[in-house]
Amino acid sequence: MEKRAMGTGPAAKGDRTKSEGPVKRAARKSEYGRQLEEKQKVKEMYGVREAQFKRFFALAVRSKEATGESLLSLLERRLDNVLFRLKFSTTRRQSRQIIVHGHVLVNGRKVHSPSFLVTVDDVISFAPQALDKSVFIEQVVDKRLQSNVKVPEWVELDKRDRKGRILRLPVRTDVQAPIEEHLIVELYSK
Repeated sequence: MEKRAMGTGPAAKGDRTKSEGPVKRAARKSEYGRQLEEKQKVKEMYGVREAQFKRFFALAVRSKEATGESLLSLLERRLDNVLFRLKFSTTRRQSRQIIVHGHVLVNGRKVHSPSFLVTVDDVISFAPQALDKSVFIEQVVDKRLQSNVKVPEWVELDKRDRKGRILRLPVRTDVQAPIEEHLIVELYSK
């Protein structure tokens, strides 16, 4: 076991350290700390700011489903996340940039909002001017489509036409990330 873990550092045998003194152990997180950490983790994962997250939570509360599951479903249905899940971008941040620059069509209409919520049977494709930009298509889309990353069961990918279709709404089991959504619900229920 390392000396620091036992409470003594290099200073115990005479080595100099930047800070002389006992090693403090990390305090056990409070329930609030765990709830806040889980919320921050989900916000960071989906790239959502606090105001947007609160709006999605309010929508989840109004839904008929369990609040936590509904929240995750709403976050999964965001257009930036769907582009990422369809392997059209390497990150959600890149997805947002592609959308804001007007390169994405939903059902043939240009959408500029990354927070746009897709529904069943929506078709996501690229605008013609985006397909003309061969560097973008070659370096991002085609490279990612050739990778072994699988698309979720709730979306269908047409690699040849570079299109995706929403087959059904995502459910909790479709979200593979280790998220304890009940902690987020408890945090906002105070």
